[in-house]
Amino acid sequence: MAQKKYLQAKLTQFLREDRIQLWKPPYTDENKKVGLALKDLAKQYSDRLECCENEVEKVIEEIRCKAIERGTGNDNYRTTGIATIEVFLPPRLKKDRKNLLETRLHITGRELRSKIAETFGLQENYIKIVINKKQLQLGKTLEEQGVAHNVKAMVLELKQSEEDARKNFQLEEEEQNEAKLKEKQIQRTKRGLEILAKRAAETVVDPEMTPYLDIANQTGRSIRIPPSERKALMLAMGYHEKGRAFLKRKEYGIALPCLLDADKYFCECCRELLDTVDNYAVLQLDIVWCYFRLEQLECLDDAEKKLNLAQKCFKNCYGENHQRLVHIKGNCGKEKVLFLRLYLLQGIRNYHSGNDVEAYEYLNKELAQIRKEEKEKKRRRLENIRFLKGMGYSTHAAQQILLSNPQMWWLNDSNPETDNRQESPSQENIDRLVYMGFDALVAEAALRVFRGNVQLAAQTLAHNGGSLPPELPLSPEDSLSPPATSPSDSAGTSSASTDEDMETEAVNEILEDIPEHEEDYLDSTLEDEEIIIAEYLSYVENRKSATKKN
Repeated sequence: MAQKKYLQAKLTQFLREDRIQLWKPPYTDENKKVGLALKDLAKQYSDRLECCENEVEKVIEEIRCKAIERGTGNDNYRTTGIATIEVFLPPRLKKDRKNLLETRLHITGRELRSKIAETFGLQENYIKIVINKKQLQLGKTLEEQGVAHNVKAMVLELKQSEEDARKNFQLEEEEQNEAKLKEKQIQRTKRGLEILAKRAAETVVDPEMTPYLDIANQTGRSIRIPPSERKALMLAMGYHEKGRAFLKRKEYGIALPCLLDADKYFCECCRELLDTVDNYAVLQLDIVWCYFRLEQLECLDDAEKKLNLAQKCFKNCYGENHQRLVHIKGNCGKEKVLFLRLYLLQGIRNYHSGNDVEAYEYLNKELAQIRKEEKEKKRRRLENIRFLKGMGYSTHAAQQILLSNPQMWWLNDSNPETDNRQESPSQENIDRLVYMGFDALVAEAALRVFRGNVQLAAQTLAHNGGSLPPELPLSPEDSLSPPATSPSDSAGTSSASTDEDMETEAVNEILEDIPEHEEDYLDSTLEDEEIIIAEYLSYVENRKSATKKN
């Protein structure tokens, strides 16, 4: 697929340079059929590219047909007002993923979704449509949402599927249930973020009391946010963290809507803020990465703009040669991960654009660095496993703790002999957790376990439904504390669900995805990136080898 995109880009470049119009004679006859001259053109370009003539001819014919389709669509739109939309289907549909769909622009988003589902055999309630980097709103018309003739529409599926249809009813039912759960999860995410954003906008609070509302520049100093922008910033950061949580689980179809919503709300903040912190730049990388993993990078018309914006922001934050970073931290630290991913995506974009020389420059200098980073992470992981084994855990149990319970990283610097968990936490810290909806007694126990670390305590309680996990070693007084099945129990409600319970659940689900430390977004594996770099380098090197042979 990547190699074909490269060939398409190179041939398109040649056609523009030579000012060749494939939809006109001698390449297209009066019946819009292919002309004989196209074969000669394919021979000329295949010699120039030093690749297979048949493959070049096939791609040129695809470009010609697309140009004719676009011209026909333009004529039709001018005379009838019926627009053409280029629909990009999910990756699982291996063939015919790009399709043209005709529609009038006064219909609603819901009607377009229904039409797409019916035309391409998808389940209407389990797909989302992204146009112009925004989710299609079902209740508004296409015109109201800025949808125009010749736009690109990307279809996202909420269910994981390998086939277009399931004959087995049980599997079909499971898929539908999975999609329903994911849709509910998305709605809970929106509800939880709205609640937290409302608190941020309406309440003047100390940032220490609500750590999830705090934002700092690269020196670690908190930035004061104007009240008018506080809600937008809260929603932007919340959607970004939720999107990153889905990215880590490789649920790209659900991650993208969250990331696009984050981008929308970040754009409501002042430019000065966006240039001061790296959050917005990291978001641009995440969006481009998500499109790439969905195999829909061509739907993102401004990928280059987003990558350039990220690079400019990193330069503002860290300095031309990372000198600010070295001055503050003494080294470039984990921030190198951001540049590795930036250069990787720039290399991919250049390759897809037919710029193999630039792609090679970006990709080649990063592979060794990534391998070095991965080797260091594996070394640290082995050290963590050995540490946990020294506390009595089996190798398997230690691996499971590190894999599925990241909130247990506190064990890294825990010494049972010098442990100070018995110290009483401050009432101020207890109040912070109670403000988030947790039971006071459980909050006190969590703070004692985590040595007063409010954010880590909140993460763990949210992850475990308001209770401390049973594997944590508690002091006798904590063991006597009455258990809380959920933070909402502190409100004294009955077993029946209330609106307050649902709000607390939504908020806790958001808090669960808030990183335990401020640099969590830098502490992730680069195994996928290493594989992708090696793959694209092989494409470029194969091209170089073929050129040398000829």
